[in-house]
Amino acid sequence: MTAAVSTLQEEVRALARERNAVILAHNYQVPEVQDVADYVGDSLGLSRRAAATDAGVIVFCGVHFMAETAAILAPEKTVLIPDLDAGCSLAASITAEQLRAWKAEHPGAVVVSYVNTSAEVKAESDYCCTSGNARQVIDAVPADREILFLPDLFLGLWLERETGRKLNIWMGECHVHAGIRPADIERWHEEAPDAELLVHPECGCASQAMAFATERTQILSTESMITFARQSPKERFLVATEVGILHRLSREAPGKRFEPVRADAVCRYMKMITLHKLRDSLRHGRHQVTVEPEIAARARRAIERMVAIG
Repeated sequence: MTAAVSTLQEEVRALARERNAVILAHNYQVPEVQDVADYVGDSLGLSRRAAATDAGVIVFCGVHFMAETAAILAPEKTVLIPDLDAGCSLAASITAEQLRAWKAEHPGAVVVSYVNTSAEVKAESDYCCTSGNARQVIDAVPADREILFLPDLFLGLWLERETGRKLNIWMGECHVHAGIRPADIERWHEEAPDAELLVHPECGCASQAMAFATERTQILSTESMITFARQSPKERFLVATEVGILHRLSREAPGKRFEPVRADAVCRYMKMITLHKLRDSLRHGRHQVTVEPEIAARARRAIERMVAIG
């Protein structure tokens, strides 16, 4: 770490104390932002922290739908995001209007929306979920009910295999995870026989990894990757998800070796949040994220079900 980065981090911490702010950062954030955050985690853990915090201000270092979720769960708090343009290709793959039309084609179906969706889509949903508790959410839906799952195709296919339930799946994808393909898994199986393979279920290779899995292959959410790596006796791990997770893995499982399955698995939206933008967000109160009260009230039901399950 350079002296300039260390100085900026100290300024960020001082501003957070002055503003009575908590800094929440997703696992895919750049290392210097992760290191200054009060909590680093996945979408489920971040949502729980946002709902429980006593701080008056939540600064969300992640993408826009995450800040929206915090604003819904903590409506009395001020929620800031350091860059308003930090969006999500997966969340953009379905609109509330499209979901309403899909629901009209399947009257009575239960709608389970991945948390990577807009507040308007959550408001049209019965349940939200994350990759960490998606299986438990599907299991909570009565067996005789039809399920519409959105928007991630690969997570939906993984859930079908894991739960044995037939799902109607929206054809959306994360541009980063979709780019991690079966050929990448095959190559690493051949080139690194000593390594554990950690695969996020959003990946385009997830079905391949399940179909040809060995005892070395683990399909895991980002938070479960952290737990598994800490507890595993193995020393080398190949990681199939956004590369930002490698920093936290190395920090929480020191002495172990973590390598990306694809070094170019980089979310440009996550990387829009920088230490300078975080400092300016705290200093100037930018950029506040709010959700229209009627939409927030409807979305809160689905989000609170997600937080309560798993």
